[in-house]
Amino acid sequence: MSYEKDQEEEHFLLRQIAEELDSEPFSRGMCTRFPPEPNGYLHIGSVYAIHTSYMAAQRYGGEFHLRMDDTNPLKEDAAYVKAIIEDIRWLGYDPGRHIYYGSDYSAEVYAAAVKLIQAGKAYVCDLTPEEMTNYRGTLTEPGRNSPWRERSPEENLALLEEMKRGEHPATSKVLRAKIDMASPNINLRDPVLYRIIHAEHYRTGRSWCIYPTYDFAHPIQDAIEGITYSLCSNEFRDHRPLYEWVLKGLGIHEPPRQREFGRLNITGVVTSKRFLRQLVLGGYLDGWDDPRLPTIRGLRRRGFTPASIRRFIEETGNIRAQTTVDITLLEHCARQELKHNTVTLMAVLQPLKVTITNYPAAGVELLEIENNSENEELGKRVVPFSGTLFIEREDFMEEPPKGFHRLFPGGEVRLKGAYFIRCQEVVKDPHTGEITELLCTYDPRTKSGSGFTERKVKGTIHWVSASHAVEAEVHLFDRLLIHDELPKEEEPDWSLRINPASRTVLRHVKIEPAIRDAFPEEHFQFIRHGYFCADKELHTQGRPVFNRIVALKDSWKKPEGK
Repeated sequence: MSYEKDQEEEHFLLRQIAEELDSEPFSRGMCTRFPPEPNGYLHIGSVYAIHTSYMAAQRYGGEFHLRMDDTNPLKEDAAYVKAIIEDIRWLGYDPGRHIYYGSDYSAEVYAAAVKLIQAGKAYVCDLTPEEMTNYRGTLTEPGRNSPWRERSPEENLALLEEMKRGEHPATSKVLRAKIDMASPNINLRDPVLYRIIHAEHYRTGRSWCIYPTYDFAHPIQDAIEGITYSLCSNEFRDHRPLYEWVLKGLGIHEPPRQREFGRLNITGVVTSKRFLRQLVLGGYLDGWDDPRLPTIRGLRRRGFTPASIRRFIEETGNIRAQTTVDITLLEHCARQELKHNTVTLMAVLQPLKVTITNYPAAGVELLEIENNSENEELGKRVVPFSGTLFIEREDFMEEPPKGFHRLFPGGEVRLKGAYFIRCQEVVKDPHTGEITELLCTYDPRTKSGSGFTERKVKGTIHWVSASHAVEAEVHLFDRLLIHDELPKEEEPDWSLRINPASRTVLRHVKIEPAIRDAFPEEHFQFIRHGYFCADKELHTQGRPVFNRIVALKDSWKKPEGK
């Protein structure tokens, strides 16, 4: 079978796979996998790996497997498993029925260890972890053979069985591959295949007290599932010889092939599992779904859509080596995704009261305003207009600079979709001097759509009828960290690194009544303020809460003085 190579396809890995498949190395269909360790939540940095494996399977009509790498009971939890499955499906990379667990292959992996021992390719070693490190050598010096390296297969089999029965304490013994302690690739210097861990496993309970390492279990699990390509980031390139050694040593027919791609790093966010745990468990953030986090759950709660995240991954392009991409690219992708598909509403974040003195005291008009200027298919909505309104506090200045085209004393502006108003008087608090109200007049001839041409105004501002407004809470976000560079310390003082302006909460926002029936995770554009999403956890009709996903243009900046 010949696979056509699309000249426009720029992904080097897909080209490499296409060339290899032309030689028909497999009698089975294409099959890839994503093997997350369920000891944390997926984040934006994980999505490139998921996307690469999923799209490779899709391109060649194959299967995509999700397999939990759950061979370390000390760190794993069923809650992480549930979250990983939910997040991958939400992103659009649904593996369907192909969800597997490495721990389900425990018997097969153990049998593989027995086979290697019988072939003289593995042995039980009694060196302590510290001694093993000393024996391993360095990048410039070869390692030394373990004094237990020449144990007979019979003795090794008996010891492995004792380890399996729980007769030895943790760290007292390990099973190692017998390869080459002088290899320039340190991963081939008799790596550990099994270690003793006396702990409850979330899936298998106490059935096992020895667990395989990832490098040993992974190729065996791939072979069991019929994986053709194990696609992983470049950090595993030096592990590929061990992957191939295991498969060859077990005599696997048509073995899976490991191929690597570049690792994606993103500025302005933390993707280290260790640091994420410190931030969440240390109480610096509100949980794994805090909208400031780059976890998939955090991005979802913030309001990013699956399509915008996938578009971000596609926009990063062909990654051969470690690549750093600015997080503002994700914001751009969100804007591109939302601008044609969301209803635009008027929301006043910092309200200033406006009374139109010549408007009928009890008067109310229902005005028709378009829902999206770039998409007529979204239609129009009815917006109530009355003589008492709220406008943005920043849309008025007593002493405006040159070029200020909004409202000022004696000045005139158009209210979006409504009338011209002119400021006649400014009301202030007698004690503080703060402006509390503007007294204005309106020109009834200037209603939008009336064709009035006697005069024009340069400024148009948004507004909300005071008696019809829905009061809401709005969360605005900026970069989580003051500096992009991540700390080198194991446990940094995060209180000195978190941007104090990373989240701003506004509690008395006024929004037009069309927002009243919004449901959690529904998206909107608020005029001039950006794209917002009803908070997945906090939003109710009785307590509307909206997160700003992105501003209308890149607004992320370093905190002042930094």
